Amino acid sequence: MSACGTGVRTGKREAVRGRRPEVFIAHRDEAAVAAELARASGPLAGLRLAVKNNVDVAGFATTAACPAFATGPAAADAAAVARLRAAGATVVGVTNLDQFATGLVGQRSPYGGVRDARRPSHVSGGSSSGSAVAVALGLADLAIGTDTAGSGRVPAAYQGIAGIKPTLGTVSVSGVVPACRSYDAVTIMARDLGTADAAMAAMAGGPGTRPWPADAPLAAPAAARVAVPDHLPAMDPGWAEAFAAVAERLRAAGAVVAPIRIEPFLAAARLLYDGALVAERHAAVGAFVDAHPGEVDPTVGAIISRAGTLPASALARDLARLEELRQECMGLLDGFDALLVPTAPGHPTVAEVAAEPVAVNSRVGTYTNFCNLFDLCAVAVPAGTVDEGPERGIAQFGVTVLARPFHDAVALDLARRIERLPDPPAEYAGGAPPLPAGPLPWPAAIADGGVPAVELFVVGAHLAGQPLEPELRRLGARWHGPARTSSAYTLHVLDTVPPKPGLTRVGAGGAPIEGEIWLVPEGALGRFLAGLPAPMSLGRVELSDGRWAVGFGCTAEAASAGRDITGYGGWRAWLAATRPPAA
Repeated sequence: MSACGTGVRTGKREAVRGRRPEVFIAHRDEAAVAAELARASGPLAGLRLAVKNNVDVAGFATTAACPAFATGPAAADAAAVARLRAAGATVVGVTNLDQFATGLVGQRSPYGGVRDARRPSHVSGGSSSGSAVAVALGLADLAIGTDTAGSGRVPAAYQGIAGIKPTLGTVSVSGVVPACRSYDAVTIMARDLGTADAAMAAMAGGPGTRPWPADAPLAAPAAARVAVPDHLPAMDPGWAEAFAAVAERLRAAGAVVAPIRIEPFLAAARLLYDGALVAERHAAVGAFVDAHPGEVDPTVGAIISRAGTLPASALARDLARLEELRQECMGLLDGFDALLVPTAPGHPTVAEVAAEPVAVNSRVGTYTNFCNLFDLCAVAVPAGTVDEGPERGIAQFGVTVLARPFHDAVALDLARRIERLPDPPAEYAGGAPPLPAGPLPWPAAIADGGVPAVELFVVGAHLAGQPLEPELRRLGARWHGPARTSSAYTLHVLDTVPPKPGLTRVGAGGAPIEGEIWLVPEGALGRFLAGLPAPMSLGRVELSDGRWAVGFGCTAEAASAGRDITGYGGWRAWLAATRPPAA
């Protein structure tokens, strides 16, 4: 990541910002930003950060898009902002939003409705409207949003950028104006998933966040099982076809794609606003809204004030119904790694929202509202365009990968496949290819938490493409690239069915042996060890670069009874040399 950030010149940024004054509520002086960028250090150094203005930034008033709500400049950064700054990101300003983060259209703000970056006649999506458009216009490289009902995912989709909505509680909400405390999440938006992934690694974790299970998966299976809706209600013309094309591309890439009933998910989505769960919005800011009716957007005020009239019995009833739907929906997802949905069913115009502000907003949330109610994680990713005709133009189309709580790395992997990252390295041979080796996914790269990962060195049937690779995949292991041992090892074909190689440390007289590194969740390694058949064992293996990794070994007795194939340099080379010629 270069210190130049977006590469957009200061003058051009100021011109763009001047043409789109509704994007930022307040921004820093460009000279001060440039000076901070020049001295920044850390993994996010050189990246410009925009922050949704319901999240505290020291020195800026936190308005939540309601000027009367702010009591003065924030004294300190919210935890999420502080962690990104500590990693080198530079705050450029605070962005507009649907007031009190109540909306998915980006039009409910006294600072002006935020328009789409490409088609100003269309809405930006909300409530993290300014954050998404700031990234899309090149005014920021990263942007913090919040997401309760899709507020980070919908604007990301409309703006053709990536958005990560993590498992609830894995990013601190300290310093964030609540919308619905039980379902609020801080999200990140960026031009691409690689940048968003790096930012999430910096932003997640810290005091008060949920601890990660030690066996949380680090990757999606190569032949992942992905559920899709059995039907797609409320879709604009051409949007269902765009979704079907994405599902087919995923199937062609090796995923198993199958339909499930979507109606129970949609029923839960309707509970968020049509039921009593919205009472949490009144609990968050209702006292202010009720006391300042003239200072609040009429649509937002009506939603929040009405929520304050709901009886406790209605909330209890809807929570019980939500739990029933959660169990039903998780049952439908049993056997699947993820659920793929359109992020939004269409892209409304500003005029359409003005004509029917509540109805249009509700339709936009068709495929997002249930996510946080079920504590799912989500990654929204661009997935092409839809030609909506000469009057409306070309719409950005996006999909969202949803996965179980703490399966964030699975959702990220599948979203990367949709984003069409480069082909796997040439060293990989055979079978369904793993994802390219690279930085750890953010759940394993959090500095003070996350999923502990163990490097496992494999030399035989667990190599990628070999018969036992699925054992590692089922553990949530992640392929991390080729490696080789130091010159202190021998390799033998053991007398087993099927044949397996046995790696033995001999010191002098050995040779480097080719293999691979897999990253295995620490909590899953014990299950793997318990299932190892004799004479195999796990121990420490010295690699050619001097590191030590956990690896397979075998007894000297078992090795001496087998054939020495050290001279081949590895299991794949021996297989290639001894494979019968094709008929």
